[in-house]
Amino acid sequence: MARFIINGGKKLSGEIPVSGSKNSVLALMVASLLSKEKSVLTNVPLIEDVEVMIKLITGLGAKVDYDRSAGKLVIDPKELNRSAPNPELTSKLRASILLAGPLLIRMKQADLKTSGGDKIGVRTIEPHIAGFVSLGAKVETDGGYSFSAPNGLSGATIVMEETSVTATENLLMASALANGITTIKLAAMEPHVGQLIDFLNGMGAKISGKGSPTLVIQGVSSLKGGQAEVIPDSNQAATFITLAAAVKGDIKITHLDPGFLDDFLLKMKQFGVNFEVGKDFVRVHPPKAAYRAVNKLQVGLYPKLASDDTPALAVLATQAAGETVIYEWMYENRLGYASELNKMGAKAQILDPHRVKITGPARLYGAKLVSYDIRMGMTLVLAGLVAEGQSEIDGIEHIDRGYEKIEQRLQKLGAEIKRID
Repeated sequence: MARFIINGGKKLSGEIPVSGSKNSVLALMVASLLSKEKSVLTNVPLIEDVEVMIKLITGLGAKVDYDRSAGKLVIDPKELNRSAPNPELTSKLRASILLAGPLLIRMKQADLKTSGGDKIGVRTIEPHIAGFVSLGAKVETDGGYSFSAPNGLSGATIVMEETSVTATENLLMASALANGITTIKLAAMEPHVGQLIDFLNGMGAKISGKGSPTLVIQGVSSLKGGQAEVIPDSNQAATFITLAAAVKGDIKITHLDPGFLDDFLLKMKQFGVNFEVGKDFVRVHPPKAAYRAVNKLQVGLYPKLASDDTPALAVLATQAAGETVIYEWMYENRLGYASELNKMGAKAQILDPHRVKITGPARLYGAKLVSYDIRMGMTLVLAGLVAEGQSEIDGIEHIDRGYEKIEQRLQKLGAEIKRID
């Protein structure tokens, strides 16, 4: 198992760019299967999840040309010929559930085993099932999920019991080519949902309501190929901003969209972080005064603070005077980072499966740590960079799923981090 060795406590400075959004590119890759023409994606991040999705869609008959050095993907879905993705691959990737919508349209059938991804809590696919049933699909759940629509799908009004990003995306793709009008209420509004809407409309779909919780889709008979430059990864941007603040460095985070980070940047102000915001960058300066705790960091639906952004904020909270309570109401297994931070000298108390109280400031020391998901992995990397002495982090394959060449990028800031295979 690969691991990172980090010698922390070093002064970091410089510039670090944000790469393309993991969540956006995976949805766009799947959406390209709705057409029989080629689609082109640029600013594609070089991450493991993209590699897994390429294997999934090529296994279904699509052809993919991936120029990794240029970050360019060309997807030709003309010869799509299978309705059952490789179950070994779907078990590695939560976003594999997105294949259901396009397969229902192209193949009239979609046979999926339970999708994988980070083990951060219960992540039901009930919103997907309820939505597809509303559109006229039949669903069987014997040993997996089998969706069928031999006569096609028909528009419907769908009220989502859970504002799920992937369910919103799946239903958008399916209803784009359904007969009639579909209305999705309580839809997710994340930036990558917005990019999917733009991408589908560019292919010839008729979707209105972008940026709102109500989406209206007028079904069309066919879609052409699409083109898109993948938007910046807002979770990655938040991670790097938090890193810069936690190490008290002078770091410019570039190639981001500050408009995706409104509530996150508000939390930075509340901590007392010294930063400036530009059109496509955030620059963090060394603090003018000691950081202060934020009484309550509560995750929410976009545009509120993202669940994926809070684990790294726990490291910043260890450096802030007072008590910070992180309220993670979405996932009951996301607080695993707390026990690892405590090994380093943090004062993190898990109050219940959804809340952790962090008392600072705390002096962190190097330790042997283990990561079990993407965000936890980056949280431990941040902690290792803040801490005095050497840290060893196992389970870094999770980080590779969402952060491109992370050790090389951190080394350019002056970090002493190396990968041991």
